[in-house]
Amino acid sequence: MNQVLDIADNIATVQERIASACDRVGRDPSEIMLVAISKKMPAEHILEAISAGLTDFGENRVEEALSKIPDVMARADAPVRWHMVGHIQSRKARDVVRLNFDMVHSVDSLKLAERLNNIAEAAGRSIPILLEMNVSGEEAKSGWDAHEVLKSETISADLRNDIEAMSQFEHLSIQGLMTMAPLVQNAEATRPVFQALAALRAVLRSEFPALGWPHLSMGMTNDYEVAIEEGATIVRIGRAIFGERPRT
Repeated sequence: MNQVLDIADNIATVQERIASACDRVGRDPSEIMLVAISKKMPAEHILEAISAGLTDFGENRVEEALSKIPDVMARADAPVRWHMVGHIQSRKARDVVRLNFDMVHSVDSLKLAERLNNIAEAAGRSIPILLEMNVSGEEAKSGWDAHEVLKSETISADLRNDIEAMSQFEHLSIQGLMTMAPLVQNAEATRPVFQALAALRAVLRSEFPALGWPHLSMGMTNDYEVAIEEGATIVRIGRAIFGERPRT
């Protein structure tokens, strides 16, 4: 089977599984945004996915996106939205703004938010962002430390103060939260992580109601169905759509 049909069939399978997960918990599949993670994938694969009906793509690395996004946009025959989902070094913030990402999922500190806001102000634009939360407690994970939320149903003073500060940034629009669950063989083991992010959003909606908090970006190829069952509005799927990434 050729690559075009593989990608189209893979997308159809993922969409069917999204619909099944929604059905299990009484949700509407239209509530779920499927972001295809195109890290290390050539522009041709992305164009095939666009032809199959996908509109949202996520990049992890600014350096890769600098050449790939303009290439795809010059050849795409349908609207495309781009999501920055990887860690952003402070020195790369200017490139993130210049690339006009439609959403940045990986804002993991007040310092980064402030830098993005200042650069966006100079560029005359506003950037929708998600705040990255470490709810699993893993030291290697980026984001604000929020792994105690399920036990206490409260947030730390530091997190509260940072969100208060970010809510005043006129060129960032806080749209919700993002997290990454641990990589485990049994997807069911990730459920507490997704429950924790949903619980955190509930607390933040109570403390900062004006922000709305519409989105939970959680769930990847290994665990997106569980994430949907726990309230995900955005799932980030790479391997299930494009296959294994090149190792180089």
